[in-house]
Amino acid sequence: MAKVTIRNEIRFILNGRDVALPSMAPETTLLDWLRLERSLRGTKEGCAEGDCGACTVLVGKLSAGKLVYESVNACIRFLGSLDGTHVVTVEHLRGTPGQLHPVQQAMVDFHGSQCGFCTPGFVMSLYGLWMKSPGPSNAAIEKALQGNLCRCTGYEAIMRAARAISSYGKAAKDPLAAERMAITARLEAMRDGARVEIGAGKQRLIVPANADDFAAVLDKEPSATVVAGSTDVGLWVTKHMRDISPVIFIGNLEGLCAISEDNDVITIGAGVTYTDAFATLAKRIPALGPLFDRIGGEQVRNMGTIGGNIANGSPIGDTPPPLIALGAQLTLRRGKKRRTIALEDFFIAYGKQDRQPGEFVEAVHVPVPAKRTKFAVYKITKRRDEDITAALGAFFLDLAKDGTVADICIAYGGMAATPKRAFGVEKALLGKPWTEATVETAMAEYAGDFTPLTDMRASAEYRALAAKNLLLRFFAETTGSKAPFQVSRNEAA
Repeated sequence: MAKVTIRNEIRFILNGRDVALPSMAPETTLLDWLRLERSLRGTKEGCAEGDCGACTVLVGKLSAGKLVYESVNACIRFLGSLDGTHVVTVEHLRGTPGQLHPVQQAMVDFHGSQCGFCTPGFVMSLYGLWMKSPGPSNAAIEKALQGNLCRCTGYEAIMRAARAISSYGKAAKDPLAAERMAITARLEAMRDGARVEIGAGKQRLIVPANADDFAAVLDKEPSATVVAGSTDVGLWVTKHMRDISPVIFIGNLEGLCAISEDNDVITIGAGVTYTDAFATLAKRIPALGPLFDRIGGEQVRNMGTIGGNIANGSPIGDTPPPLIALGAQLTLRRGKKRRTIALEDFFIAYGKQDRQPGEFVEAVHVPVPAKRTKFAVYKITKRRDEDITAALGAFFLDLAKDGTVADICIAYGGMAATPKRAFGVEKALLGKPWTEATVETAMAEYAGDFTPLTDMRASAEYRALAAKNLLLRFFAETTGSKAPFQVSRNEAA
């Protein structure tokens, strides 16, 4: 690898001005910096965990030579992750001289604001949507606003405002559109191929130059905290007050953000976000589309990465169970050495993964299921959108010509200390006819496969019953039958 130059400052554009910061604490969030250092207080702190959207800003990044703006949660986005980006806050919105911006005027005229606390976040989410889709459908509006909560309006007024924005102006003439070429050129000029290092001792942050540089840095700094999207690590700081230094920021890192397909296997770089992966995965593996739409809100999906979700090793991570059911493989890298393992073998115990010091998740390889096979994934939460999983089941089925089970893989999240397969249930189904009687007999094996816990999201009894019912649901959907669901008299409807 060619020698990498070192730069000792973070560079980005804030609204219309270039910013160069030679000093910052590694755990400084964009929200705190905007409010405390730049007095840009239109960006609010509501939940400080990426749920309410009051802190929403747009971040423009160069992707495949194009400038792409996405809504993000400033409360859990670290300042050190912004090198080479364009940060746009609500203060930067402007209409024709003497007038409000079209998004703001629509919110005023359609009474989309009452107390006003959440309003700047809604405005920024709608702004990002409007720039991409000037005439959005109701479904697109609802999706864009999944990560914005309002206690006052009931949302219908905001929906009406969203539908009317283009009657107040043209997105193609918006300042962000008109300045796109100029901003792109300024961001390109900031891309000097250097590694960023700020701070000394333990209080350091590093932004590698590329994936190879990251491998070299982590090999020397195996105890560093690696931050991709910060949708989980952000809460370590804002909620748990954890010390995460030294930090290596790898979001949008060249060499980790590619998604490709070869011989019906989709390879997803560890830095690919849910948003960036959505189009490919929803098209090639349709069951993953609805699942991804329920992972956090739009801001979280714009930041969070599939690789980070896997590397984090959470037993309630949404992507490992379906990827395990599909037979995904994982490439791990340390320095120049790589090894590939089955994804299911990566998870050893709670908080423990098969990852050596200095080793990182580089890519995940997901086979596209054959047309003859059946695949489904079901997520159970207290509320439908923007909620953490209580239990999640993923099912892959291949039937022989005689209707017997030729291959089956069943994986769950939220049922054990790690994402885990239901090996006993699979064994009871394999080689048997795919019938209701077979399924109901196999369900007895769940007791040996899982011993779920009771927590704030669900009781152990609920999880155990839900896991069985998800298998019945999968059977019903794959056969067109109406299989009866098992219902406990003590279980809420």
